[in-house]
Amino acid sequence: MTRTFIALEMNEAQQRHLAEVIRRMSAQLPDMRWVNPAGIHLTLAFLGEMTDEQLGGVMHAVESAARQSRPFSYRLSRLGSFGSPRQPRVVWMGIDEPTGALAHLHRTLNRELDRRGFEVDKRPFSPHLTLARVRDPLSADELQKLQTILTGKQEGFVATDAYVVEHLYVMKSELARDGAHYTCMQSYTLQ
Repeated sequence: MTRTFIALEMNEAQQRHLAEVIRRMSAQLPDMRWVNPAGIHLTLAFLGEMTDEQLGGVMHAVESAARQSRPFSYRLSRLGSFGSPRQPRVVWMGIDEPTGALAHLHRTLNRELDRRGFEVDKRPFSPHLTLARVRDPLSADELQKLQTILTGKQEGFVATDAYVVEHLYVMKSELARDGAHYTCMQSYTLQ
């Protein structure tokens, strides 16, 4: 069984930028569980544990979705959080892709997976890059610091160049004591 997801990978410039964002935020909020910038990716579909036979179907679905989608670019847009403002669960960096190509790719991928019998997430697509997870309740001081960052101008946090997406990746996730390790099993070029 292989823990599988489909994603877009970050380039080195984005990873460096996100590493700097994490460094700056973690200096103010050290008790949050910050992710390794080298492992940050934009997940389009999380499939969970797959057999070798199922992986074959996943590969066909991803290949088909890539053939039906064209390259596009996006920018990092803003910092935000999931969960209540009093108890956030995740801190993330948003994605700005105004042409609709990312949403088209997501819909196409879900349709191809669904056609092959894979369960797809029915919630509205909210493209983001996870920067931190919050395990324990934050103190009042930590909540105030986080809200100040999230509601402020965020200068220096989100100013990046556009990133061109040309590939769709089928990824393997292996859980370890030091966090998840990700390996690309196959990449497909967007047409």
